[in-house]
Amino acid sequence: AYNIHVNGVLHCRVRYSQLLGLHEQLRKEYGANVVPAFPPKKIFTLTPAEVEQRREQLEKYMQAVWQDPTLGGSETFNSFLRKAQQETQQIPTEEVMLEVLLSNGQKVKVTILTSDQTEDVLEAVASKLDLPDDLVGYFSLFLVRETTDGGFSFVRKLQEFELPYVSVTSLHNPEFRIILRKSYWDSSYDDDVMEHRVGLNLLYAQTVSDIEHGWILVNKEQHRQLKSLQEKVSKKEFIRLAQTLKYYGYLKFDPCITDFPEKGCHVVVSAGNNELNFQVRLPNEQIKEGSFKVTRMRCWRVTSSVPMNNGPAGSSPGKSEVKLELAFEYLMSKDRLQWVTITSPQAIMLSICLQSMVDELMVKKSGGSIRKV
Repeated sequence: AYNIHVNGVLHCRVRYSQLLGLHEQLRKEYGANVVPAFPPKKIFTLTPAEVEQRREQLEKYMQAVWQDPTLGGSETFNSFLRKAQQETQQIPTEEVMLEVLLSNGQKVKVTILTSDQTEDVLEAVASKLDLPDDLVGYFSLFLVRETTDGGFSFVRKLQEFELPYVSVTSLHNPEFRIILRKSYWDSSYDDDVMEHRVGLNLLYAQTVSDIEHGWILVNKEQHRQLKSLQEKVSKKEFIRLAQTLKYYGYLKFDPCITDFPEKGCHVVVSAGNNELNFQVRLPNEQIKEGSFKVTRMRCWRVTSSVPMNNGPAGSSPGKSEVKLELAFEYLMSKDRLQWVTITSPQAIMLSICLQSMVDELMVKKSGGSIRKV
């Protein structure tokens, strides 16, 4: 069997014959000219070198399918991965109670099936909260890890190819939780969310939480004004003031390492406002801040080195030796492109943020709306 990893964590194990079945199904639905070539069958037993060659070929095949917007977004591909995840973790289909956190620490308990996909669980949470259908698209479910200071660290946004209940329970660690947060970057969309009482409450709770965790920068006078608005329960005015503050609407990541402006620098990266913001600690202990706009990135890639011995299926990803890097090619000045690398366990989450920023810009450019997404 071949291991498929998501963010350095085992997602599922699949056999060559299962992947061949997926390939044939995709060819049937989308045509041979759309689907990438599949590693051929061999009549004789494979040598160790041939096994490794096939593993590499299958990895390239799966990446090519996933990166194709039509194939990667297809129900055939996503349902294959969901079914394989459930089979690998050996969790039968049954009704269960799943706890989803809100930003203020409140717990929403929903009754779902273990085989329910991300969209189903999100809709169940929205229904429990009385969030209108046309606002569901403004929110997403995120897998987070609770930290010792009561905050949380983002692992990833839950995708359509996974089953949230299976994803969180298979980690066998109570520190991992599922949280509901807004999933857009442009603060002008706040107006849509604030139209409805539940949307306003969710946005308010998230803003208060981000300020308390120090994700949004607040000076003494602003803090006094915010406190006054909180006491008056003026939620819209509170959010309006928060929108003017630095790092409003950003996701803050755990401290990590970058090679910019020089190798081995410690950095705190925040994603928001269509950019990655760097607060770099230089070797002389000075803090230097810089921003990289997504519109000036030519491309980016995530690379991972996964150890050959993956350990038991239920081993904690926190103990994993997987090294993840996000590298992007940036237009520093006219005609000067430079690669910038971030080494972080959250590299895939950073990549998801960049992709969703690009997607949102494209939706806006085409005159689309999040409500319809």
